[in-house]
Amino acid sequence: MTENAGAKYGGAPGSRGRTTIADVVVEKIAGMAARDVLGVHALGSGFARSMGSMRERMPGAGSGKSVTRGVGVEVGELQAAIDLEIVVDYGVSITDVAGAVRENVISAVERMAGREVVEVNITVSDVKLPDEEDEEDEEDEREERRRIQ
Repeated sequence: MTENAGAKYGGAPGSRGRTTIADVVVEKIAGMAARDVLGVHALGSGFARSMGSMRERMPGAGSGKSVTRGVGVEVGELQAAIDLEIVVDYGVSITDVAGAVRENVISAVERMAGREVVEVNITVSDVKLPDEEDEEDEEDEREERRRIQ
């Protein structure tokens, strides 16, 4: 009786072949994980969010908000490095939010993509003040007014 039947055919099925993970997959995982942290208002600079908002309204330019806006990655076979640009809500501790973002992103990427995250660099590009309207909200209101007229 053979103890490891998989060895007869070249090893366990899970070890036969190679898995390649595209950079965009890691970008999406990191973007979603960063957005899940309380105190993160948005990802990307104000300009990037404005351009993304305009792109989302163009027919055929893709649907929904870009999960990868404000996220950059370098992915190797075993490791990944991630750069994030975030906007935080006014009143939160930026250092606490950045630490929570790092923890959440590292956990998600390592668990889902199986890549060791060697660094998560965070740039805080803006603070969302309580009385500021989002550029995206303003665009939504203008679009709604155009539809009504």
